[in-house]
Amino acid sequence: MSALLPFITLDQNCEQVQAWANQQLVDAGFRVVQTFDLQVARLAHPGCTCPNHGTDECNCQMIILLVYPKRGNPVTLVIHGQEDRTWLSMAVPDSGRGNQRFEGTIHRLLQTGAAWLPPIDVAYEDAESTI
Repeated sequence: MSALLPFITLDQNCEQVQAWANQQLVDAGFRVVQTFDLQVARLAHPGCTCPNHGTDECNCQMIILLVYPKRGNPVTLVIHGQEDRTWLSMAVPDSGRGNQRFEGTIHRLLQTGAAWLPPIDVAYEDAESTI
């Protein structure tokens, strides 16, 4: 069992974020292996409706990457997108026995690299002014 820990939200589609993250990680010397693609998996289940859209015309995407350091176990990076918004998370074992140092390295690398991407616009529709 593991828990997802989202750490970046971007106003880019999932494929753009995947290409960017993959390049950042490879340039840093890590090996990246894609192990899952939601849209490819959906091909085996025609007519499957999306829980978010309620139709089989789903543009949601989830891509799972294993990121390997030079030595040791990989970190699981989850890229989840819907419309033109994408979230990056790391799947960390509930036992807490993940590679925290390597997870921190990936976190910092992607956070720093994301600085050039357009910022997200967050609407605070329910927020009330305290002034």
